[in-house]
Amino acid sequence: MERSRLEKLLRLKEQGKAYPYRYPTSGSIGDIRREWEEDPKGENLRVRGVVKRVSALQEGSFYVRLADPEGGELVVITTESLQTGEECVLEGSLVRKDGKLTLLQACRSQDPALSVKEILRRYDKDPDNREVSVAGRLISLRFMGKAVFGHLQDATGKIQIYIRKDLLGEEAFKEFEDTVDPGDVIGVKGKLFRTSTGELTVEVQEYTLLAKSLHPLPEKWHGLKDVEVRYRQRYLDLIANPKTREILLLRSRVITEVRRFLESKGFVEVETPILQPVASGANAKPFVTYHNYLEQNLYLRIAPELYLKRLIVGGLLKVYELGKNFRNEGVDTTHNPEFTMVEFYCAYWDYKDLMAFTEELFTHILTEVMGGLTITYQGRLLDFTPPYRVYRYFDLLKEKTGKDKDFFLRDEEGVRKLALDIGIPNAEKLTHAKLIDKIFDRLVEEELWGPCFVIDFPALLSPLAKRHREDPDLVERFELFVAGSELANAYSELNDPIEQRERFLQQLREKEMGDEEAMELDEDFVKALEYGMPPTAGEGIGIDRLVMILADVDSIREVILFPALRRRE
Repeated sequence: MERSRLEKLLRLKEQGKAYPYRYPTSGSIGDIRREWEEDPKGENLRVRGVVKRVSALQEGSFYVRLADPEGGELVVITTESLQTGEECVLEGSLVRKDGKLTLLQACRSQDPALSVKEILRRYDKDPDNREVSVAGRLISLRFMGKAVFGHLQDATGKIQIYIRKDLLGEEAFKEFEDTVDPGDVIGVKGKLFRTSTGELTVEVQEYTLLAKSLHPLPEKWHGLKDVEVRYRQRYLDLIANPKTREILLLRSRVITEVRRFLESKGFVEVETPILQPVASGANAKPFVTYHNYLEQNLYLRIAPELYLKRLIVGGLLKVYELGKNFRNEGVDTTHNPEFTMVEFYCAYWDYKDLMAFTEELFTHILTEVMGGLTITYQGRLLDFTPPYRVYRYFDLLKEKTGKDKDFFLRDEEGVRKLALDIGIPNAEKLTHAKLIDKIFDRLVEEELWGPCFVIDFPALLSPLAKRHREDPDLVERFELFVAGSELANAYSELNDPIEQRERFLQQLREKEMGDEEAMELDEDFVKALEYGMPPTAGEGIGIDRLVMILADVDSIREVILFPALRRRE
């Protein structure tokens, strides 16, 4: 806490001017910008004007202010060598950068071209001194004698403010100088106009300090890079980094579109328990808690699967749940102990129906959220245009090892030796199923750039999936891989209660052999199956990993607002 800021706050509190209850605004900053500005969306344009100013940028590029004889300026970023006073035509991609229309990657061109004035008239509406009331965090402040320039920011954008001593009044101006610091939350009322460079600006007639920041913003706040600070103090990250805010909004849109698509297809959203008496529904080590009233241990759910299938038994045809799951596992770039999934189940479908449905779902999400089916992730192209490639599980393993299905399923010691040879940790202690799973992870997964389906998994790895109709060693299951990571897991659901009980018992045997992630026997779920569950297909999709791909980030912590972190000593 900075002493000088605290002293300013205490003075304001004595005067009864601190922390007002409300502040009426004309809308968010984004609302105001949308009303007076059009988004050029990177349109390729040729522009004619006179070079007013040239400033060198790094790596041989220049910042140019291109003026119109009738008034108005346009920012240009170019590698062309231009001279002040030169009349020229420049062609480039028009975007809005830091509130200003900016022509990017501009190069010399020929007529016909639009004038700077015509560009401004098309994309920058004249607010004509419209009165507005705006509130936000003061992220920059420049005192220039009898005037002050600054920028207010909220979650929707930022806007420039301009304070004149003669307009605000000497006493109020002095109070602003004495009490307001960057980082404070303030409200301003005044008239909206544009500067000569076209920046939308509020000429302040009165201001109100809404909340005092007792800490200065991090040094060079606009480029806050310290990962530890960003994750532990996400509020500072949101203030400092537009990318973080963009990811938050992207995640929200993805979740909205998932729900919209499923509901358009007749799926009903439901809620199942997060505290569960049996840790089952997926292979994972659970978190354990104790319920005082019930006098028993409960588990944070590792998956909603068994409850959702109970609803299919109860007569519902299409159900889904979008929510948190919890697995007591390690933390890395693709795993967080608390994560978000959507799981959905449809009666009378099988896994082949789900493959087509998954392609349709991803087509909807990519189109609505990203504007198309082709994106770039970590510098490589990803094309979500159906149909996706399909690979069989054991075909991929044979391609990498030369060993066929029979080797992996019937030569446990041979599989163990292979695992040891390729450096699988603790291979001498792993169960047969775990050995196969770890070998596939090590040798195959990272190379599945996709999007692609891997189908027909070994029954050993899939205690809740239905046996393959053509091969009893396998189950009807697929995983969707994108950029070397599993995004979805789905199968034709096992609905034979006798076989399901035996599969659960096998899981208990594996738990006794040391597999902490093996499932427990859920007697009530088996009883539900005894009442009859129709043929059903179900799927789970990891929302966090999907957002990672769409946001082009390589760590799950970037897409979870408050990721799990080790306690500071």
